[in-house]
Amino acid sequence: MSEPDTAALAFDDVSAARGGRLIWSEATFEVPPGGIVAVIGSNGAGKTTLLQIMLGLIPPASGHVKVFGQPPGALNKAIGYVPQNYAAISGEAIRARDAVMLGLTGHRWGFGRPSREDNRRVDEALAAVDATAVACKRLSQLSGGQRQRVALAEALVSKPQLLVLDEPLAALDLRSQREIVAMLERINTEFGVTIFVVAHDLNPLLGVLTSAIYLLDGHAHFDTLDGVVDEELLSHLYGTRVEVVHTPQGELYMRRA
Repeated sequence: MSEPDTAALAFDDVSAARGGRLIWSEATFEVPPGGIVAVIGSNGAGKTTLLQIMLGLIPPASGHVKVFGQPPGALNKAIGYVPQNYAAISGEAIRARDAVMLGLTGHRWGFGRPSREDNRRVDEALAAVDATAVACKRLSQLSGGQRQRVALAEALVSKPQLLVLDEPLAALDLRSQREIVAMLERINTEFGVTIFVVAHDLNPLLGVLTSAIYLLDGHAHFDTLDGVVDEELLSHLYGTRVEVVHTPQGELYMRRA
C-alpha cells in the first residue's frame, strides 16, 4: 500500500505511440490521490492509450511513469478497471453475481468453491452500488445502467486504491448517468478510492470532478477543474466554440455556442 501523500499518477516526460506513430508527448505532471479525475480529448487523441500505459498494458514510447509510487502494472491488484465494452468482455450469459465474483477470484488458479469470505465481499460490493436486486440476473437481462453498476461492483470487490473507468456513461440515458455519477462520488468519499474516468461529455461529471488530464495538440496536460473549465481551452480541445454557463443554482454547464 502506498503512502497517503504519494501521487496517484506521476508522468515524467512521457510520450505515447501506436504502430510507430507518436500520439502525444511531453507529459510531465503529478496527479494527487483522493480525487475524481477526468481524462478528456478529441476522438483519437489517445485517452485509452493513456489508461493502458497507467495499467502497464503497453509501455510508454519514452519517459517514466509511476502509479502510487510504483511502476505501471506493479499495483494492478489494487486497481479496479472497467473497460468501455464491459458487457461484451464479461459475456452476456453470466449472472451479475458471478461477474462480480470474478473480480475477486478470477486471478486465482483452479476452480475451487468461493469461500464464505468471498461471498461476503461480493454481497458488500453489490450492496455498495445498489445492485443486490439484480445479483441473480444474467447480464443480458440488465439495462445499461444496471450493467454499469455490476461493472463497478466487480471493480470494487477487491477493495482497490484506484478505479480506472473508460467511458462509463456512454450510451446511458440521463437518469442512469446521474445515478452512476452519484455512485462514483459516494465511492470516492466513503471508500477513499481515487477515480480516473475517460469522458467525452464532461457535463454529467462537472459536479464531482476535482481535476482533469487533457490531451491537446499532441501533448498531455493536467490541471485542476477550475483551470480546465475554460471556454478558450475547451473550444480548442473540442474543435468547436464552447460556452461555460453558470446555472441559477451555481452549477456549471458546457454548451456549444
